[in-house]
Amino acid sequence: MEMMLEGFAEVFTPSSMALLLAGVVFGNIIGFLPGLGGVFALAILIPFVYKLTPFDAFALLLGTHAVINTGGAISSILINCPGEAACAATCFDGYPMARNGKAGVALGAAFTSSAMGGVFAAVFLLIMIPLIRPIVMSFGPPEIFMLIMLGISYIASLGTGSTMKAVISGIMGLMLAMVGFDPQTGDARYNFGTLYLFDGVDLVPLTVGLFAIGEMISVGTMRGKGVARTIETVGTLADLWEGIAVCFRKWWLILRCSSLGALIGLIPGLGGTVSSFITYGFARQVSSSPETFGRGNVEGVIAPESANNAKEGGNLVPTLGFGIPGGAGMALLLGAFMVKGIDPGPGMLEEHLDLIYGMIMILALANVIGAAMCMTFAAPLARLTLIRGPILSALVVLLCFLGSYGVRNSFYDIAATLIFGLLGYVMIKARYPRAPLLVGMVLGKAAELNFHLSVQLFGNFFLFRPITFTIFILLVLGLTLPILLARRRKGRETHA
Repeated sequence: MEMMLEGFAEVFTPSSMALLLAGVVFGNIIGFLPGLGGVFALAILIPFVYKLTPFDAFALLLGTHAVINTGGAISSILINCPGEAACAATCFDGYPMARNGKAGVALGAAFTSSAMGGVFAAVFLLIMIPLIRPIVMSFGPPEIFMLIMLGISYIASLGTGSTMKAVISGIMGLMLAMVGFDPQTGDARYNFGTLYLFDGVDLVPLTVGLFAIGEMISVGTMRGKGVARTIETVGTLADLWEGIAVCFRKWWLILRCSSLGALIGLIPGLGGTVSSFITYGFARQVSSSPETFGRGNVEGVIAPESANNAKEGGNLVPTLGFGIPGGAGMALLLGAFMVKGIDPGPGMLEEHLDLIYGMIMILALANVIGAAMCMTFAAPLARLTLIRGPILSALVVLLCFLGSYGVRNSFYDIAATLIFGLLGYVMIKARYPRAPLLVGMVLGKAAELNFHLSVQLFGNFFLFRPITFTIFILLVLGLTLPILLARRRKGRETHA
């Protein structure tokens, strides 16, 4: 208790609070810009923490990282342009809401669920401190593989039209995941002899091109029209409050999706993209109106946004407890620990417990402050959806190319963004859903790697490990229950 109070008190010093606020502002801006993301933001800031105290340093770094997805919700909802891959699931229903003149509702719901998910992450991390070792160590390659398969099983449910088109799109994503090195043999494959593809298809050009460029080509053809079809309810304060109220009415959904996001965050390497897609699919399955997902259901905004921010609490568990980064952003935080002469792991739980409690408070404050900042500017930002299509598309495309280039300073990334943008436009016109392609791309490579490791370590019967088999049962139930319930509902309607 003494360490907890000491850690909390350090956060509220003037220097730490000033740097926390600066980090939140910077994180929201970077999150809003397409293609940059949390890793880019932390990479910029780490050189500035050398002379700061540990509390000041992590107030800046964690404050920035915690709100990346909150800022990313703005561009995802308003212009269908995810700040990074983890925000892509928010586009599925957030952008249709903006198209229907309900951008304010979607933004209010996104910011509120993000804040709630972030506070849940802090509470989760607080509870997990004494339980870190047995939980993290219970997940090996078989459990991770089956969890990924659970995410892939949602591919068919991500299409708003033809299920077959959703499956074809998902298969395209799985094929793209095969580009690069074979995880078992180390051989290069499907790279067409180009050095650029040796490490596989990069996620930033794919995400930005597929969603942002493809959509902006479509928007640019709308002469004299904006993204929103109606202007009566775009960006009003009443809309914002309606979105906030919806979150409090659906607190049970937020709690369940935050729990899923935090638990997925425990597993190193999965990250926010997996948690957002799994919780989106989960929300669709438990919804009373699943047929409205993809057309502007606010639950489709609440679920991924709460999970995105809650997963940070899970990510910090292996990072602090074992020195194993829970994601790419956590890997950079590990570098910051080394810069400050702190060795994450069991020793940190004894020698720097006050800093851990301070980071918990930073995580909670950053999410609340970040959501409040975004809400302040939500109404004027929502008016972006009224800008004429050709003007808006030109500005967004410029931002997309700058974001893609800025990640690795490569012109090949700009070319890849354009190629995926054209693919995205073709898929829009042919009514093929783009979300399954991204899911297949993100999860395919991780699934292949963990499958090979599972077979090598545990043989062909790895499926019968307790946690693995439990997840397998959940996967089967998730696939069969909706079909059985639909048949039961149809049977009742026939008899009626």
